[in-house]
Amino acid sequence: MDQTVILSIIIGVTSLIVGVVAGRLLFAKNTKKQIADAEAQAQNILKEAELRAETIKKEKQLEAKERFVQLKSEHDKEVLERNRKISDAEGRVKQKEISINQKETALEKQLKENEGIKDALNRQIEIVNLKRTELEKHQEEHIRRLEKISNLSAEEAKSQLIESLKHEAQTQALSIQQDIIEDAKLKANKEARKIVIQSIQRTAAEQTIENTVTVFNLESDEIKGQIIGREGRNIRAIEAATGVDLIVDDTPEAVILSSFDPLRREIARLSLQRLVADGRIHPARIEEVVEKTRKQLEEQIMEIGERTVIELGIHGLHKELVRIVGKMRFRSSYGQNLLMHSRETANLCAIMASELGMNPKLAKRAGLLHDIGKVPDEETELSHALLGAKLAEKYGENPAVVNAIGAHHDEMEMQYVISPIIQACDAISGARPGARREIMQQYLQRIKDLENLALNYQGVEKAYAIQAGRELRVIVEADKVTDIDSDKLSFEIAQKIQTEMTYPGQIKVTVIREKRAVNVAR
Repeated sequence: MDQTVILSIIIGVTSLIVGVVAGRLLFAKNTKKQIADAEAQAQNILKEAELRAETIKKEKQLEAKERFVQLKSEHDKEVLERNRKISDAEGRVKQKEISINQKETALEKQLKENEGIKDALNRQIEIVNLKRTELEKHQEEHIRRLEKISNLSAEEAKSQLIESLKHEAQTQALSIQQDIIEDAKLKANKEARKIVIQSIQRTAAEQTIENTVTVFNLESDEIKGQIIGREGRNIRAIEAATGVDLIVDDTPEAVILSSFDPLRREIARLSLQRLVADGRIHPARIEEVVEKTRKQLEEQIMEIGERTVIELGIHGLHKELVRIVGKMRFRSSYGQNLLMHSRETANLCAIMASELGMNPKLAKRAGLLHDIGKVPDEETELSHALLGAKLAEKYGENPAVVNAIGAHHDEMEMQYVISPIIQACDAISGARPGARREIMQQYLQRIKDLENLALNYQGVEKAYAIQAGRELRVIVEADKVTDIDSDKLSFEIAQKIQTEMTYPGQIKVTVIREKRAVNVAR
């Protein structure tokens, strides 16, 4: 097909050339000779074109033959390769057949050997069964002889033996049980004392005792008039804005702020400080300053709460609970600063929980929050333990923490192990000597009892309890009590105080004996 196209193209080109030549000859109007020459030239061109076409045809035929030979050679190679692979596969199959035949032969041989072994084992089993039968007969005979000798059947002997062993085992078990219980009680008491003592020794929280009055110092008594104001307007405005009673008396350069609420006293103190420093003291200014002070104190409360929880390593506490913790700084419980008491309780709880293998962080959290019910924003009829549990539950605290807060005064059933730890640590923090201030009547009664105890001894002239009851000064009559008797009297009074009285800390007993010679010159 390609050769035919090429020949057609050549013939077409040749015809075109012939036509062009003939046209030129006609348009030029040459002579016949020129026309004859042109025809001859055209014939030559045609012959050359035919020769060239024939040459190209032969070349294409040769190329086609060579291509055919090449393709045939490649096909033969592929056939040979396939035949080789087939022969290899046949060889592998034959080898597998040989291997399988060999394995079959070996298995048949092994089966024959196993049958022989099986027969031998069956013979041995028969022999063993015969010997077992003989042994059972001998055993039965032996049992009959024993029963005849002991006049007891085998079942009766067995039951008697079991009963005797049972009684012996019960006796030993009771003895061992009693020893274990006594040992456990002894160790438990020792370990409990050890844990409590270690916890107390490792915790040393500062105890700030808050009073019901705050003394505000002035630079001069002239400022008192400004604080009072015309017809007492300023002092009434301060008292109305802060809720604190201002006592302006004859005390030089001082004004007394009286209130049972330490937070109000602090607001009043800071407000007075700003008003006195500014010098402008009038009702409108007082209200403005008190409001600003109240806002700043709220920020300070938040800062105190955040600092406390950071120092204790407590995380994830609700912001409202953090604010309540900060408010504890301005509250007291029986004279003991509430925040310091809560921090001490938290540290004690963490130490005890660690010693007992419990979660110290959870115990510390419950210890810090156990008294949050003492600083409520609104008055309520609930006790502080139940109110604290309600607040903790409201702000998403752990149920164990909620239960520990509500149960630390036995107003709620203890459901978690940390609850008794919180109760114990709260009691330790509040009951240790010097932690809480006594009420005035108890203090006066203790002082009176101290003095009366010393006055009951013979030779005692006067007795004075000084330094808030930490020291007892006893004055004796020199002519009735000797120096040796003074030493003995001091020891006896100290021993009697120790055995008969309850007091915080320690009491020093000092016996004073002196001889005075007095004369008057007239």
